[in-house]
Amino acid sequence: MKLKKLLLRYYPPGIILQYKDKDDSTKLKPIDLLDITPDVDLEVIQQQYCTTVQAAMGNYSLPGTCCHPPSSYMLFLQVLLTQLINQEPLISESKRPAVRQLLERLVAKLLEPQYSQFDLFKVLRAHILPLTNCAFNKSGDKFITGSYDRTCKVWDTQTGDEIHTLQGHKNVVYAIAFNNPFGDKVITGSFDKTAKLWDANTGQCLHTLKGHEMEIVCTSFNMQSTLVATGSMDHTAKLWVVETGEECSTLSGHTAEIVSVCFNTAGDLLVTGSFDHDSRLWDVRTGQCVHVLSGHRGEVSSSIFNHAGSLVLSGSIDTTARLWDVRSGRCLSVKTGHTDEVLDVAFDAAGSNFVSASADGTARLYNTITGSCLATLTGHTGEISKVAFNPQGTRLLTASSDRTCRLWDAESGECLQVLSGHTDEIFSCAFNYEGDSIITGSKDNTCRIWKVAEEEDPQ
Repeated sequence: MKLKKLLLRYYPPGIILQYKDKDDSTKLKPIDLLDITPDVDLEVIQQQYCTTVQAAMGNYSLPGTCCHPPSSYMLFLQVLLTQLINQEPLISESKRPAVRQLLERLVAKLLEPQYSQFDLFKVLRAHILPLTNCAFNKSGDKFITGSYDRTCKVWDTQTGDEIHTLQGHKNVVYAIAFNNPFGDKVITGSFDKTAKLWDANTGQCLHTLKGHEMEIVCTSFNMQSTLVATGSMDHTAKLWVVETGEECSTLSGHTAEIVSVCFNTAGDLLVTGSFDHDSRLWDVRTGQCVHVLSGHRGEVSSSIFNHAGSLVLSGSIDTTARLWDVRSGRCLSVKTGHTDEVLDVAFDAAGSNFVSASADGTARLYNTITGSCLATLTGHTGEISKVAFNPQGTRLLTASSDRTCRLWDAESGECLQVLSGHTDEIFSCAFNYEGDSIITGSKDNTCRIWKVAEEEDPQ
């Protein structure tokens, strides 16, 4: 194997190695650096540095001679570099300068100041009938909207201009997604029992995915953009090959509607959430059910993986959220505290924290490792149907039936801003990859684009 290129990933923190395999094919290997956060404990880093130096000096080390590290910033990079070179065969000592440069960029990015105020940038009356969903591509320069008017539209975020109208469905376009991080394809799932794959750049329909017997209500690409999953009211999920549009698996076992589908980062597992009160873990290669995650006493509203793929988080109308161990299928903890249905759940990009949003008008923020509730976000006067972290994990966004979205500090739980202006329930909200733009979708049939306030002093 030969390393060809080093790539940087900001959120969650990591680097990606592009290399040539023995058969001369190009492959990618991600290396997570999830411990890199703006509040990294430099005392721990100093201890690691001393241990590394002592090990290198062996029998020549003397008490008190090794722990004279350079500045905190330099020390941080040295420890990371040494760990990467020691642990990753593809990264040789000769690559130290290049890796160091990437790490400097990564640390600088994570230490950038955070903003707490957004200005309304554009209001788009996107469709002639109500919206169903909206989503950004990775770069945030395009977004898509689905509608009861049977179309999906692709928009230019900067200008607000419509780029394409994706027409062809015969009923409501309910579920939509980009194939992020690539962003060159769109999947639409419809009440007409079909899904369609589209070229995001040309608007051309590439494949129509037929096979479900009832409405398709959720869909998702894997990170590799080789497979797409669809979930349906017919109690099944299906896996499809993106390149050909062929069905490769039907995932049967649920006894009620499937309302949530999510791939893990590696793309070898899928989790489905159903109104039968269960979530299920599936082996993507075989189509076999690996674990049934049973425990909720009401319909599951959402089931998702953390970035590492080691945990699943589920929310239910039984007012609880549950954390599950992927390897064993065991429930690790049950989060109580809400007084009404849990409608959405989310992990931050690194998986350090997670949040539950409820019809009781609150969201609850938790630490993943300790399980402790860090904050209860109160202020909405209606149910919260959607919640999202910004890519940095420092801000939370909630969408509510009270016609507002709220921006929150993800550490203190303080409400930083109320995004108002919609005249009906807000059902969708999302950050772009940089975290400096927000999109909100409402039953008032408009999308609003919000951008960081230009004159704001960063925090």
